[in-house]
Amino acid sequence: MSLGFHGFRHDGAGRRPVLPVMCGNCGTDHHLTIRSVTDLPGGPPDVVMVSYTCSRCGTFSEHPAQVADLSLVLARPEQAGDLLIFGSHYMHCGQPMKKAGSELRRLSAPLSTEDEVEDALGVYLSTRVLRCDCGFQMELPE
Repeated sequence: MSLGFHGFRHDGAGRRPVLPVMCGNCGTDHHLTIRSVTDLPGGPPDVVMVSYTCSRCGTFSEHPAQVADLSLVLARPEQAGDLLIFGSHYMHCGQPMKKAGSELRRLSAPLSTEDEVEDALGVYLSTRVLRCDCGFQMELPE
């Protein structure tokens, strides 16, 4: 089912209008990959901030959207294979990723590009490791 309207829709509380979850170039919601869904502080409970890309034309969009519109896209089986950030949770393969540990990473860069000096500027970064049941894994700064 594709959303059959173009343009703005009011959020139901008389506040700013929200866009439908659809590609503005292609005019359809069939080729969308949802990238993130976050809460809108002070917004109505049925409106969230959504970001997505269109696999047909490559367009990226981010805007407030109705949860009902978003649920039509998220209910499709094609959405299950990519990474989705839902609030503070990361999902892959349609399942929440689980913390698999922590790491301490050192990032360094030489003080100069002219000489080969052993001194380097270094920064230590604590990361958390998240893992999906399929084996996909990623590290995020803590």
